[in-house]
Amino acid sequence: MFNIEEELKLLPDKPGVYIMKDETGTVIYVGKAVVLKNRVRQYFQNSRNLSPKIRQMVEHIDHFEYIVTDTEVEALVLENNLIKEYRPKYNTMLKDDKTYPYICVTVNEVFPRVFLTREVKRDKARYFGPYTGAAAVREIIDLLRKMYRIRTCARILPRDIGKERPCLYYYMGQCDAPCQGFISKEEYRKNIDSVIEFLNGNYAPVEKMLEEKMNDAASKMEYEKAAAFRDLLNSVRQVMNKQKITYTDQADRDIIAFARKNDEAVVQTFFIREGKLIGRDHFYLTGVEGETDSRIITSFIKQFYAGTPYIPKEIYLETEPEDQELIGSWLSSRRGQKVHIHVPKKGSKEKLVELAKTNALLILNKDAEKLKREEARTTGALKELANYLDLPYISRIESYDVSNTAGFETVGSMVVFEQGKPKKSDYRKFKIRSGIGPDDYAAMYEMLIRRFTHGMRELEELREKNMDESMGSFTKYPDLILMDGGKGQVNVALQVLEELQLDIAVCGMVKDDNHRTRGLYYNNRELPIDKSGELFKLITRIQDETHRFAIEYHRSLRKKKQVHSILDDIKGIGPSRRRALMKHFQSLDAIKEADIEDLLKVPSMNRASAEEVYNFFHKTNAQ
Repeated sequence: MFNIEEELKLLPDKPGVYIMKDETGTVIYVGKAVVLKNRVRQYFQNSRNLSPKIRQMVEHIDHFEYIVTDTEVEALVLENNLIKEYRPKYNTMLKDDKTYPYICVTVNEVFPRVFLTREVKRDKARYFGPYTGAAAVREIIDLLRKMYRIRTCARILPRDIGKERPCLYYYMGQCDAPCQGFISKEEYRKNIDSVIEFLNGNYAPVEKMLEEKMNDAASKMEYEKAAAFRDLLNSVRQVMNKQKITYTDQADRDIIAFARKNDEAVVQTFFIREGKLIGRDHFYLTGVEGETDSRIITSFIKQFYAGTPYIPKEIYLETEPEDQELIGSWLSSRRGQKVHIHVPKKGSKEKLVELAKTNALLILNKDAEKLKREEARTTGALKELANYLDLPYISRIESYDVSNTAGFETVGSMVVFEQGKPKKSDYRKFKIRSGIGPDDYAAMYEMLIRRFTHGMRELEELREKNMDESMGSFTKYPDLILMDGGKGQVNVALQVLEELQLDIAVCGMVKDDNHRTRGLYYNNRELPIDKSGELFKLITRIQDETHRFAIEYHRSLRKKKQVHSILDDIKGIGPSRRRALMKHFQSLDAIKEADIEDLLKVPSMNRASAEEVYNFFHKTNAQ
């Protein structure tokens, strides 16, 4: 039995991370501490100093764990990792998990390449970005390859020169074929230098060069060539027009500001590289109600820069973050150089922060209705369901269905919804082993027994090894089991839970004559549902997804077994002819009814194989 008062006395006087859990073992909050003993105790002292959200969180704490670290920076890094892993309910969460594209120029190679990447490595290559859209990056790379005829292959040069024929790009005039030695490394390097100059924002030499070539080709009446140069010139000017803000100090910096409303916030970030604005993006934060601006911006910085491969030299914010010195040290260690965090009070940089905030506010207002609708159809519907069933809360729902066809094996499916959205990584398929035939109740009993005994076994093994209980594939139990049926299926689930001594709410979906849910069966009574409400729509989505997943699995097994058990047994019919037959006739019945002339119409079939197929089915039918 976990005694909070006694455990508080045992807290160490060291930095680390604390993990708050509810009675189900679910992680509901993760935080870091300079001194664990002092920080964790604060949650269980006078609640007047706590925000409403944290007070609510404390009410749900059943037990806590902690991990000691050597330094505060280590605690900050560990806190980020645990928040990303568990996504706790009461932490301020960054909803977007984006990776940005960069342009990599492999200047460390003799004949460098230019390509898109989402990973910035600590090598000798040059990286430009981040850009906010992969499509724009591909357009720029395509433009550079056409202008400077940069190679696209991954051959190791000069080692592989002359070993293979030049690629299609050489014949299209878009590569100088260094793989054949048709261009010297010195000339090729000049082209790469021009690429780098372009990516640094110096477009004027390229614009001038293309104008001259276009005019020269036109004067010689080489109109197709002139049109090609014209198109390249237009592409360059489009890139130039996207460059709205330029500074003379050539610095790399991010500008960050946010707008908030109720429990949502939008953060706007401008990316400035080499003194030029190359892109911007916005992010959504949840769980901000009751939090200070300082804590919100701190949560964003920690989660955003933990996941992005590039850290700029300077970061400009609208408000000072908590633990600014600590965060600065962490960012500097990630960058490998000093990172400066500023809150500008005047001048052009302060205006740029204001511009970011204005954009964040515009996005928040524009998306407010959309966010409201999304919340209503997910977490709002869950709250309605919890109130409807008189449950404290519902986060995770597991829904089960059975699919069978007479004479073929029975299969089961488990579909998981968390926070009102499908969590496909937790879906599971079951092949019913007991050979019970089309008995849905017996199949459901076997599936639920296997699901929960597997989870109990995993929990026991993890506890014996003193490992995190969430590491198992079946260890996370639902707040509600939703059965695709009424009283009969609910009773099966309740029987399983009683045998395993598990306390989980079970609800059944009662169908109308059209097999659509008309109500819920719970605690021995049917509860009607308003068919125009978000709760009904959520239940319908879960029902449809459960059916789809079960039927899809059953169909794939049936198709695989039918094709294998019949066509693969015919002499001369291998995988290619089997696929051709199924594609042409669409069904085994159609193949059985076909005569030899019909079978000869299938690509790859000859008379001998057609006769084998015909004789196989007709002899089989005659016996």
